[in-house]
Amino acid sequence: MAIAIFENKELQLTWIDVTGPTATELSDLSQEYGLNAYALSACLQPDHLPKHEDIEGTHFIITRVLIPIGAGQSVSIQSISTKIAFFYRPGLLISIHRIPHDFIEDVRTRFFDTGQLPVVESIVAKMLWHILHSYETPAVRLSNELDDFESKVFSQNLTPQMLSELYQIKRKSLMSKKLLLFSQEAVSSIKLSDSESDVLQDTRDLHLKLMNIYDQIHEDVSNLVNFYLSISAQKTNEVIKVLTIFSVFFMPLTFIAGIYGMNFDYMPELRERWGYPALLGFMMLLSGLIYVWFRRKKWL
Repeated sequence: MAIAIFENKELQLTWIDVTGPTATELSDLSQEYGLNAYALSACLQPDHLPKHEDIEGTHFIITRVLIPIGAGQSVSIQSISTKIAFFYRPGLLISIHRIPHDFIEDVRTRFFDTGQLPVVESIVAKMLWHILHSYETPAVRLSNELDDFESKVFSQNLTPQMLSELYQIKRKSLMSKKLLLFSQEAVSSIKLSDSESDVLQDTRDLHLKLMNIYDQIHEDVSNLVNFYLSISAQKTNEVIKVLTIFSVFFMPLTFIAGIYGMNFDYMPELRERWGYPALLGFMMLLSGLIYVWFRRKKWL
């Protein structure tokens, strides 16, 4: 575990940043700073969803930062995101996370050390802004992928792999939207005075913007999947239509051939010289009538 303790003596603020803690180390933190042990145990659960709790005057927030997913890795909450937890009360902020994040150092040097954000709540709001910002680049990437798929689908350049890839995009957007939805509780829990509310308003505006973006992505990918299935069904119907036309043409001819293929002794047409050409002529006439009927019905 790596523990970094930062202090702003002028504002009387303490920030403790903890990276990759064990259960024993979290227990020591709980005893030293009077933190709820059950809430700390949630920090070790890798797939915990975002939430907010107010425990005896100490606010507890769990959020999730989007991370790049590995090639061939299945889409899940744990594979696309990593967790960051905050404990804060007046004068004290504790951040706990499994892997390092560059934006934590950026917030510390630009806003904590300089005293630009004078209260703990404003620092947490700025951290939440950076966490939500991690959803923006994946949203742009998903939108670009959808544009590529849209051009392929509308040009009817379909492959079986496309449906699987569209499903992966839909699942990513759904997971991200779910995380944003649960993050709303954490964003709404922060209260700041009017003079310090700019950073909080930026965070809320970004959250609303991302919710709308992922709603649109999810709707667009659902429409593309439906359109893909419609085009595939249309192609199947075209094949069935061609096979049906062939079967309709040959069905009466096969019926006639079946009749004259029966082994009866008394079939006088078989002994007439005009029997064979007459039968061929009748078959051609029947085929012509079927063709004319199809043309009038506009089936051909």
